[in-house]
Amino acid sequence: CKKEEGCVDSLAMNYNIDADKDDGTCVYSHQIAQGIWNIIPDCEDITIPVIGTISLNDQLPETIEIQGSTDNTLFIDISGQQVSGNIDNLGFITVPQQTVQFDPGLGFPLDVVVEGTGQVDIDNTGAMDILYTFEIPLVGSQSTSCNIILNK
Repeated sequence: CKKEEGCVDSLAMNYNIDADKDDGTCVYSHQIAQGIWNIIPDCEDITIPVIGTISLNDQLPETIEIQGSTDNTLFIDISGQQVSGNIDNLGFITVPQQTVQFDPGLGFPLDVVVEGTGQVDIDNTGAMDILYTFEIPLVGSQSTSCNIILNK
């Protein structure tokens, strides 16, 4: 029986079911997710009566920082606001509904409900789909979705 070297930890992104000898190459989604990521947002514009159109693309930073804890929880820093999420062993990210303060370009912060999903890949790329919902005084409820490309 020929022995094959590879990652033998089934919790790793590069688990090799055929490997019977660990070669020390295991890569974990939780570790990949952490660090500084360049982001390229593609968000729907927000049209507000009287005020006009606001581009959320222009309001988001060029980079975000992701930190983590040992239980696959992620802490995503977006312009000083922290959004929490979870990542599974395959790199799938879930951002449960939560409220943060964010200025969508109005010149004053609003309570914004954020939620979404995404994935990071072993090659240090990824994507997120995020929905932002908020109330603007005298205007009402607004929402916009963003597809965000990630890379390190």
